[in-house]
Amino acid sequence: MGTVIRAEVSIKNKYWIDKHRHYELKHFCLQYPLWKKAYLEFSDVSIPLSMINGINTSNLHGDPTAKRAIMRAYYLEKIELIERIAKEADRYLWTYIVKAVTEGLSYTHLKSKLDIPCSKDMYYDRYRKFFWLLSKARK
Repeated sequence: MGTVIRAEVSIKNKYWIDKHRHYELKHFCLQYPLWKKAYLEFSDVSIPLSMINGINTSNLHGDPTAKRAIMRAYYLEKIELIERIAKEADRYLWTYIVKAVTEGLSYTHLKSKLDIPCSKDMYYDRYRKFFWLLSKARK
């Protein structure tokens, strides 16, 4: 999936962040499904650590149970950060915001498939607020 270049938000917008910072945060959020998968794999004790693909735990000292707990905490922290910030952005629309920022969904998709209960202007205001809050949280 390529990055879609959109017009930059006006610097006068109350939730303005630099275009490149926005893309950095957007790509951070797009890793959410990978974190959820990894968290579930580390939670499943029937899967040996050596069978969890793409995750190197050899630099972690201690027994396998401790390694598993450390990795679960690492992924849970990232998952909870996105969910907490989405709730701060809007306590009613947070699930739609999480879905949009972690799956790259547009308002049109949210409206037609998920019947989001707000206008496009309201949604994009909360969307920008989400990235603004996330930028502050990840300094």
